Amino acid sequence: MSTILNIINTKMRRDLAWCRRLRRVAERSISFASRKHADESNGDVGALRKRLKDTAETLIIGGGCVGVSLAYHLAKLGQKDVVLLEKSELTAGSTWHAAGLTTYYHPGINLKKIHYYSIKLYEQLEAETGQAVGFHQPGSIRIASTVSRVDEMKYQMTRTHWHSTPQFLISPEEVQELCPLLNMDKVLAGLHTPGDGHIDPYSLTMALAAGARMHGAHIYNPAPVTGLFPTPDGKWDVHTPHGTIRANRVVNAAGFWAREVGQMIGLEHPTIPVHHQYVVTATVAEVKALKKELPVIRDLEGSYYLRQERDGLLFGPYEKQEKMVLQDSWVTDGVPPGFGKELFESDLDRIMDHVEMAMEMVPVLKHADIINIVSGPITYTPDLLPMVGPHQGVQNYWTAIGFGYGIIHAGGVGKFLSDWILSGEPPYDLIECDPNRYSKWTTVPFMCAKARESYGFNNLVGYPKEERFAGRPTSRVSGVYELLKEKGSMGFHAGWEQPHYFYKPGDDVRYRPSFKRTNWFGPVGRECQLVMEKVGVIDLSPFGKFMVKGKDSHKLLDRLFANTLPKVGLTNISHMLTPRGHVYAELTITQLAPGEFMLITGSGSELHDLRWIERERTDGGYDVDISNVTDGIGVLGVAGPNSRRVLQKLTSEDMSDGAFRFLHCKSIELADIPLRATRISYTAYPCMSAKGSWDGSCTWTCQRWRQFTKP
Repeated sequence: MSTILNIINTKMRRDLAWCRRLRRVAERSISFASRKHADESNGDVGALRKRLKDTAETLIIGGGCVGVSLAYHLAKLGQKDVVLLEKSELTAGSTWHAAGLTTYYHPGINLKKIHYYSIKLYEQLEAETGQAVGFHQPGSIRIASTVSRVDEMKYQMTRTHWHSTPQFLISPEEVQELCPLLNMDKVLAGLHTPGDGHIDPYSLTMALAAGARMHGAHIYNPAPVTGLFPTPDGKWDVHTPHGTIRANRVVNAAGFWAREVGQMIGLEHPTIPVHHQYVVTATVAEVKALKKELPVIRDLEGSYYLRQERDGLLFGPYEKQEKMVLQDSWVTDGVPPGFGKELFESDLDRIMDHVEMAMEMVPVLKHADIINIVSGPITYTPDLLPMVGPHQGVQNYWTAIGFGYGIIHAGGVGKFLSDWILSGEPPYDLIECDPNRYSKWTTVPFMCAKARESYGFNNLVGYPKEERFAGRPTSRVSGVYELLKEKGSMGFHAGWEQPHYFYKPGDDVRYRPSFKRTNWFGPVGRECQLVMEKVGVIDLSPFGKFMVKGKDSHKLLDRLFANTLPKVGLTNISHMLTPRGHVYAELTITQLAPGEFMLITGSGSELHDLRWIERERTDGGYDVDISNVTDGIGVLGVAGPNSRRVLQKLTSEDMSDGAFRFLHCKSIELADIPLRATRISYTAYPCMSAKGSWDGSCTWTCQRWRQFTKP
């Protein structure tokens, strides 16, 4: 506590009244953070008010807003026997203390659908359930105070028309009209999103719970899960102090307890709690005098959000990675027994820089009385995105975990997962949130380094094709990594380090992302020209690689793929389809021997595709062995008009066009090293058609290249 108060004294001397207010709040916050629920700390579990069901179609673990939303949507869509188990009380964990922000905005494409659905649901939830949700929609403004930030907003405006959500790039004058309390000295522009706002997380969860019960879902608390045990028929026995439930599927929605739930079945989910703080003021006269509610403000250079809270203000910063705090002890030792609706001690030292920036941007804060500082745990994954969907390698086990922004995601994710569970396929692509994007290479040190980076970079400018370097490299490096790592810029793909481009003397080797032409434009163009006119070697080791063999291998793959399977020694490109005929994935199939196939997919789709194949094998009862050989096989691509000439110097195998045809595969020796060679092209470049339009469908082999010309 003395450290906190000393920081106040040294950094805020110019405003002694503000110092005294913060001092009082620090004392109250520390006192509040020390409270514990004695009965939970002693391990006591209260009695249920109704008898526990024996069976469940879907059993959800966790009663935060995400888990309750899933129960609501499954029951509303007609699934019977939906059960939710909450260890203490609904909203315990991260939901109850969340700031409750809601926004249509997301820098990506797919997650905007999640945000859009959530807001539309929250708009009508009170009318449907009779439960007030405290939903405010004053809109939001993202503040640009640098040229790079204005460029980012222009870039996002080019993407906004993918969806029906209105979004506007507005002038400083329009920003001031919407938010008259701002100091406009540094404001260059704003990104205005009408319909954004905030909602009371507790009321939202209770309304979803009321709706879930209304449609037949069963919610039990206190009902901690003490064990998960798979049955031979793919179901789960879920143990609680009140009895055991046999469930057809289990969904882990346990928030910052998700890692412990996963460990019950041998999984190490890469989720970690981080400390997040926000400050709440008492009534501010200038706020109370406003005729309408202020829009939510996101000062991106100051790295904080600010919204109206009754007649006062609430603002929360995202401090830099060197100052933010991970609750890493929970990763190694577990969440303390009884922790549920407790808070951490506030630490004003960490956020003081942001407090000062907020006071500069919103001057009325200098005179505001602070009534609370909330410092609570929220869950992060290494890349900040949640883990949503079925898990590879474990039958009928799903996750809805790792939500750093659970309030805005809850409605949309509940609908997304319920549609997937009921129809057997995802309603749309959300592969960036696939839980199978992580694997054994995602170690605890990597997770901690990336979570720290992701939190600290929360409001950094988001450039196209950006790289983030914390925690790298992982254990996933190819055989040529050591040879190449100092010669160029490495990219990160599903844990792998893969060369993006190589340096030459005189090149600018710094990492300099941009919305305009970057410093790697020239080197990449140089390499493209080299491959088109001569020959290049490309490290393709990150490809996902599976071996499929056995009595029913042909039947399984014929069922999965919309193509005729290749004959022995041949290769083709095939598409894996969903039951509704949608394309789930694109893979290369090679039949190595009768009934033995090698499948190759993109690095980011490795376990995503493997899970789909394994599920089909299980559901269809196919006698097939499937092995993931991704880490055991290195791949080099040799491409360009001189590729055959280079390879022929290294092998006695006849590499001529007549002897080694396109889409053929052979076992050969190259420089006395036995390997499998496939003649196929993984290099493609857009070219100009005769009519002057871009033709992006051209494919290229090692054999024949068309001239590429930039218009």
